[in-house]
Order: sequence, then C-alpha cells, then structure tokens
Amino acid sequence: MANYTKQMQKIVQEYRLTGQPWPAAAKSIADWAISSGRWEMPAAAIRRRCADDIASAMREEYYTDSKNRRVRLLHPAPLFSQGERTVIWDDIRTATRPHMQLSFQTRRQGIVGDCRQFKVDVDSYNDAHTDAEPIQVVFDFTMDLAELEAADEAA
Repeated sequence: MANYTKQMQKIVQEYRLTGQPWPAAAKSIADWAISSGRWEMPAAAIRRRCADDIASAMREEYYTDSKNRRVRLLHPAPLFSQGERTVIWDDIRTATRPHMQLSFQTRRQGIVGDCRQFKVDVDSYNDAHTDAEPIQVVFDFTMDLAELEAADEAA
C-alpha cells in the first residue's frame, strides 16, 4: 500500500511539474493522470477498492435510537488471526461488548492521531510565519460537545 501511495504522490508531482493548473482538485489530477496514461486500476486494487467503497457505505449508515439520537449502525473492529489483521464490522444493536470496546478504542486512537497531525501542521505553520500572531488550537472538546448536544436537544 505504501508503494501505491508513493506512486500516487509521484503522479501529483508530475502533474505540477508539467504546468497543470494548481491548486487543483483531486478529480482534475485524476482526469489528467488517466488521460495521460499515468494511471489505470491495477487488477489487485479492484477488490481493495470495492472493499473500501463498502466500508465507506457502512460508515454512513445510521439509525435513530429510542432517545431519538442519530447513531452509527455498523462499527469496525480490528481482529488479528494467524498474524493477519482483518477488520470485522458488526451492528451496534447486536454486537458484543468486546467488539464495541475495541471499535471505540480504535476510533479514539484515530481521532488522537488526527489531532496530533493537526497540531504538528499548526505548529509548523506558526513556526514558518513568525511575523504573524500564532494560530491557537484548543484540543479540549468538552465545550464543543456540550454545545452540539444542547443544539440537538433544542431541535
């Protein structure tokens, strides 16, 4: 997968080096890459793409619970079997507690990872722009969550 990512990054570099419009939408870069013969769907990627599309669709399925909350229906949890990692999806209404604990832990780790990268990006920007007031980021989301919950209750 890392090799494929590197190939995609190289396509972006080539796109820019050939004087294509920049900044650009990913779809514009894709149109250029396909039309210029720099990209075509590798046979091994078809199954992975289908699985990714299915996973995206599963992430977007919601139901309304007994307290009228919009709840994600299907939740992934990593499973390690014979040295391989597989992601197993289950329905929140019927999933076991261990499955949901693992799913929630994994999701939280992803959020923390996003926050860490966000902090690195902001810090780097601030360091590169010392002539301007630093952009401040607060990572305590308590008030944000309370405001969103209050808005949900008011609606």
